[in-house]
Amino acid sequence: MKKDIDFSIKRLGKAIHLSPLENINFVDDNGKIIYDVDYNNIVANHKNISLEKMITLEEAGPRERLYFNPEKVVAGIVTCGGLCPGLNNVIRSIFMQIHYQYKVKNIIGFRYGYRGIYQNSHPGPMMLTENDVEHIHNRGGSILGSSRGSSDPVEIVDGLEYYGINILFTIGGDGTIKGSIAIEEEIARRDLAISVVNVPKTIDNDIPFTSKSFGFQTAFSEAVESIRCAHNEAKGAPNGIGIVKVMGRDSGFIAAHTTLAQKDVNFLLVPEIDFDLEGPDGLLVKLEKRLERSHHALIVVAEGAGQKYFENVDEKQDLSGNILLNDIGVYLKGKIKSYFAEKKIEVNIKYIDPSYIIRSVPANPEDSVYCGILAEHAVHAAMSGRTRIIIGNWNARFVHLPMDVIQYGRKKIDPKGALWQSVLLSTGQPTLK
Repeated sequence: MKKDIDFSIKRLGKAIHLSPLENINFVDDNGKIIYDVDYNNIVANHKNISLEKMITLEEAGPRERLYFNPEKVVAGIVTCGGLCPGLNNVIRSIFMQIHYQYKVKNIIGFRYGYRGIYQNSHPGPMMLTENDVEHIHNRGGSILGSSRGSSDPVEIVDGLEYYGINILFTIGGDGTIKGSIAIEEEIARRDLAISVVNVPKTIDNDIPFTSKSFGFQTAFSEAVESIRCAHNEAKGAPNGIGIVKVMGRDSGFIAAHTTLAQKDVNFLLVPEIDFDLEGPDGLLVKLEKRLERSHHALIVVAEGAGQKYFENVDEKQDLSGNILLNDIGVYLKGKIKSYFAEKKIEVNIKYIDPSYIIRSVPANPEDSVYCGILAEHAVHAAMSGRTRIIIGNWNARFVHLPMDVIQYGRKKIDPKGALWQSVLLSTGQPTLK
């Protein structure tokens, strides 16, 4: 934990309007959640610093006083980046909260990402109604569509002014948040009273200072079925080998949690843990020994693992600026096939890549609930005049995080942490070096 992180939250101005919410427990406008709840750390820090200087995060929740007059608010919603389970749930919950509880009448949905906010975008934005969002939580994807690619914050803010937007809800991950920062800075440059609040979306669960991102629970739950099928395929043939590739560019949380949920995996490969293919301690030799013992094997690999085996990895990028990864699953299949062919050992390899199926399904019940709560807190924060923030969850409490926390990089699996140790216990895999 870096001591120099500023967790203070930006506000547009003084909150002077009484909230229309009734029969509700309002959160203290200066409510804080302690970042580190470890008792020994608290005792140690208390000896060195005062309680007032301890690292805290601002508590999320409804405020008694609002910055915006609900009767005059025009809100906008945009989804960006790749698809993820729960996008429609977040859209629906933002609409229901701001429309029914705060009585905001005008909620605009911008289509296909940030460029949908441009004044000349096609198709143009849609004025959302209850009929538009009533049943969308049962569908995967986003009713607003999504897109990748750079966008012009000047044109976006021109569009926000044109449509009279007071609050912009952005739903997206790392690239979306960087775009939100640029938009907020352009808003500040023009001295406009527009709130920008992000509900973080990353199927990889890699947003820093957030215990869990929405869609993650659904993703690894869906991936379990692919692993179950690959295991059945592996066991159904002589020296059967199942390979399942799941999403995880820089962080292997989906792969790890799927492995723990369906304990048939023998080898798990993730971006955070280096591994060798060749040599006495490499994957190929260990795989051969596994087949000698059990006559089948199951490998799960995160998409960002093993990129060291490809040349010119950093040269190509997608429209969002992400490095285009090489297909480690196909590469592994080829290397394994060649290795056993040289040894004249029969193997039957089945390769499964469920990535686009996993990210396009509707949210499961747990994610559905989580999406709704995140969206509700986003609305509370925006109506109170907070801006340039992310809605996070830390120590089982919902909090406001400054968007700037993304500069500290993606959350990753700790090779010495409890999660990876649980994986090793489940798979029984040796060190692949």
